[in-house]
Amino acid sequence: MIDKLEFLIAVAKEKSFSRAAEICGVTQPTLSAGVKQLEDSLGVLLVNRSSRFHGLTAEGERVLEWAKRIVGDARAMRQEVRTLKEGLTGQLKIAVIPTALGIVSALTAPYREKHPGVRFSVISASSSEVLTMLDNLEIDAGITYLDNEPLGRVRTVPLCSERYRLLTFADNPLGNRDRVTWGEVGRIDLCLLTPDMQNRRIVEQLIRKGGSEPVPILESNDVILLFDHVRSGRWATVLPEKLAKTLNVAAPLRSIPIVEPEAVHEIGLVAPQREPVIPLVAALVSEAKKLADSHTLDG
Repeated sequence: MIDKLEFLIAVAKEKSFSRAAEICGVTQPTLSAGVKQLEDSLGVLLVNRSSRFHGLTAEGERVLEWAKRIVGDARAMRQEVRTLKEGLTGQLKIAVIPTALGIVSALTAPYREKHPGVRFSVISASSSEVLTMLDNLEIDAGITYLDNEPLGRVRTVPLCSERYRLLTFADNPLGNRDRVTWGEVGRIDLCLLTPDMQNRRIVEQLIRKGGSEPVPILESNDVILLFDHVRSGRWATVLPEKLAKTLNVAAPLRSIPIVEPEAVHEIGLVAPQREPVIPLVAALVSEAKKLADSHTLDG
């Protein structure tokens, strides 16, 4: 039954039987037969289809929610039994918004010291992608904004506060200032994250509150590419203060506080709201709480 529920989750995510079969490591006929057997056992049609996928039925949507719970619990059970036998081992998958990548090592380094049998897979993703992957059981946890856009039903651990800096050359417009306003930032040549990133939406809102209209001359979903363009000496960007420190901004570059309106957003760990908690995730939540209590990320 568990494998058939995993088939349904994959079909709903990929919206394609062939891609779902590839993800599950089976042939398409095997996957289609498994979904059909699930429908027969439940006595309802789960997938609208002819020769192609046309979405889930209303019953399919409800079964999908149960499937995620059941599959998640089954994985947690297997991992807990393995942990009792072998200690904490396996791979921990984490998705992180680009602006928070600089804080990941503050979690993974102490985690690894305590649990040397654990490996990590860390990917960069937008805040909406983090939540989608968490819901689809593709990742174990995420790091994202906690206070700006709806999170849904997740467990959260606040980690740090995000404040913003203008990164630019000293001889560029505003480069000689000790602090700048969001309105002033909106009137210079900027390179920013792409619109699918929550940081971009936050920056745009703040610039508009300052009385300007943001029109970036370059967009990217990669903060390193933005930083590289700033280092060319021609453009500026807006990055969180912690990330600017991680990138080791030094002369002739400047990291200038942005004020008026004052802006602070909360970054934190998100994990499935499920009991019992998967052992790998429980250990990560424990490290996150210790990190939050130490206040090291805001220093």
